[in-house]
Amino acid sequence: MKVDLKPRVGRTVAALFAGLAAAVAFSAPAQADYPDKPVRVIVGFSAGGTTDVIARIMSKELTQALGQSFVVENRPGAGSNIATDLVARATPDGYTLLFVAVTSAINQTLYKNVNFDLVKDFTPVALGAKVPNLLVVNPQVPVKSVKELVDYAKKNPGKLAFASSGSGTSIHMAGELFKQRAGIDVLHVPYKGSAPAVTDLIGGQVQFMFDNMPSAWPHAQAGKLNALAVTTSQRSPSAPNLPTMQESGFDKFDVSSWFGLIAPAGTPPEVVNKLNAAMVKALDNPEVLKAYADLGAVAQKTTPAEFGAFIKSEVETWAPVVKASGARVD
Repeated sequence: MKVDLKPRVGRTVAALFAGLAAAVAFSAPAQADYPDKPVRVIVGFSAGGTTDVIARIMSKELTQALGQSFVVENRPGAGSNIATDLVARATPDGYTLLFVAVTSAINQTLYKNVNFDLVKDFTPVALGAKVPNLLVVNPQVPVKSVKELVDYAKKNPGKLAFASSGSGTSIHMAGELFKQRAGIDVLHVPYKGSAPAVTDLIGGQVQFMFDNMPSAWPHAQAGKLNALAVTTSQRSPSAPNLPTMQESGFDKFDVSSWFGLIAPAGTPPEVVNKLNAAMVKALDNPEVLKAYADLGAVAQKTTPAEFGAFIKSEVETWAPVVKASGARVD
């Protein structure tokens, strides 16, 4: 008996294509309708810090723009590594995101054992803000410019000390970069936070430091500290008369605390682009810009690709600085 297999094969192929079509039809709306449930925004620092505050400002905007709750979840510890590792291992569906800061770029070299690669294990979404650092000195130090500070340090090797908010922090690394680029012999004195460091700087126990603008600038305006330069590539709108480090003779000295949104590697491009568009639009909101300005932050609009290139450059920039400083966390 001869059996004609053509109809059966035809039905099998038809069923296969029908299944594929159904799968596509099922998956496409899932991405098109993103988000259809609350989204976790992980922050690697405690509530109330700059990273947390900026994350909450942006999460509120994303909630309003995309119609689902973007809920900030603080997971502090290990210099934000606990939060970063958590998101690196999360399902890449856009429902677990990380509000990342410059600390994560520094940690790639600072920590001996890191379970994630900031470049390979994440999909960049958008850079949202930068907070400039200020180079500030105690008024008793007889200098009025960056050049005068460098000259004074060279005439007094080993006699000046610069403060930081802790070993391995972005503030510490800014000081180390300055020390290396200027070729000066100065002592690093780490503190447990920016506030006690600034207090001792005002008191004269240390002579200078690079500090985030929001905490340093009020003291400079009050005459308790002398501000010599801002560390970003452009002058700060909050202090337009203050020169940049580049204007002060330090080419390509562009250092800031920065904050942005990243997702696990493999997150669908449609989801990433939707998040990016919402963030970029939020940065046109006058209320957001004012909230940023109150923090000393400057809004930054990027594409995902631009933010990815920026993250890679930050990891590469800080690696030799960390190594030269001798700072290391096991």
